[in-house]
Amino acid sequence: MNLHVINTGFFKLDGGAMFGVVPKSLWQRTNPADENNMCTWAMRCLLIEDGDQAILIDNGIGNKQSDKFFSHYYLHGDYSLKGSLKEAGFDTNDVTDMFLTHLHFDHCGGGVEYKNGDQLELVFKNAKYWSNEDHWKWATEPNKREKASFLSENILPMQESGHLNFVPVGGETPFSQFDVLMVDGHTDKQMIPKIKYKDHTIVFAADLLPSTGHIPLPYVMGYDTRPLETLKEKEAFLKSAADNGYIIFLEHDAQNECCTVKHTEKGVRLDKTFPLKEIL
Repeated sequence: MNLHVINTGFFKLDGGAMFGVVPKSLWQRTNPADENNMCTWAMRCLLIEDGDQAILIDNGIGNKQSDKFFSHYYLHGDYSLKGSLKEAGFDTNDVTDMFLTHLHFDHCGGGVEYKNGDQLELVFKNAKYWSNEDHWKWATEPNKREKASFLSENILPMQESGHLNFVPVGGETPFSQFDVLMVDGHTDKQMIPKIKYKDHTIVFAADLLPSTGHIPLPYVMGYDTRPLETLKEKEAFLKSAADNGYIIFLEHDAQNECCTVKHTEKGVRLDKTFPLKEIL
């Protein structure tokens, strides 16, 4: 089995929204903001190559939204989904499984594109697209708070094309390469892959832990629909990560691909940061 980091670009989000009730005087130490209070975030995905399977976890924001939409998020950098796949030696047609941790636009927007200007089609034409039934219902019948994050043009073509598949909630994952931890604090039934790689467990943290700056327990995003649930889930996850030496793969950290954590007198804290290639 081989792992490939797929960088899809950077965007900006308001620092206050990303750290919730934590004061800027604290969070800016790890995530400095620009003059508009915006912080830079990665959209870092992971490709698992295993025999005939090429499983892509998340796919970034895509390029099909309007200029007005993108003006709110300040997309920048030289990375792109297709460019990073090509650099890793893959084409979009090589992807067999498109695994989506959840259906917010910065995690699934790259899976659908416009053809001939107005016709939506799947980017990964040979792939099964994976969500779970509970989260799919949550995303297609959205609450008013999250509605702006669930864009129908990103989501419905998966089902309309016949490529949509569901990971069982509470059941056995259909993948031999990883288990799935389901968490509900950020959004309902977000799926966190725990990948078995050599003698490591690599956890694709998605929005359970967006960056190293979110390791202290109170540092919870204002975007989370159930912040008290996030506190419980993050505390349990970080304890397990410190106990078992998990490698945490960071989807949104602009500086760090991976980290480990350790127990300290102040609770679980950052141990080391490093690129994924160090363990490959």
